[in-house]
Amino acid sequence: MAKREFSHPNEMHNYVGQEIGVSDWVDVTQERIDQFAEATGDHQWIHVDVERAKTDMPGGKTIAHGFLTLSLIPMLNQQISHINNVRNGINYGCNKVRFTSPVPAGSRVRARAKLIAADPMKGGGVRLTNEMTVEIEGQERPACVAETMAIVYGT
Repeated sequence: MAKREFSHPNEMHNYVGQEIGVSDWVDVTQERIDQFAEATGDHQWIHVDVERAKTDMPGGKTIAHGFLTLSLIPMLNQQISHINNVRNGINYGCNKVRFTSPVPAGSRVRARAKLIAADPMKGGGVRLTNEMTVEIEGQERPACVAETMAIVYGT
């Protein structure tokens, strides 16, 4: 997908209610899941025990951690859009996160961004609230729906 460009944070209010774009597909490999388990200390067998998953998991595969899926959103969002003339920006958190479907190892996911608010902040910043939907290739139900927030400051 082509990355959507915006000229300045102060123009973002013009796009509230619109879909901003869709990222490329990204592989969720067992290696990525294992690396996330190492980084977080979450070694629950449903994520890392490939042999046990073959017999004890629906579909016979391990599944990605929900928080791994959530943590892919910043990378996927960078593929979707870019705001020019930004001095700096910060992650402001999430209002709501739901893990609506498991992501089996070997799946591909992508994100769909919809801008739901662009609120002016003190110091010239704009607080952007996006509905981020992480889709699983070939599945109707998304893996994750998160309302994410960031504050960007223009130059």
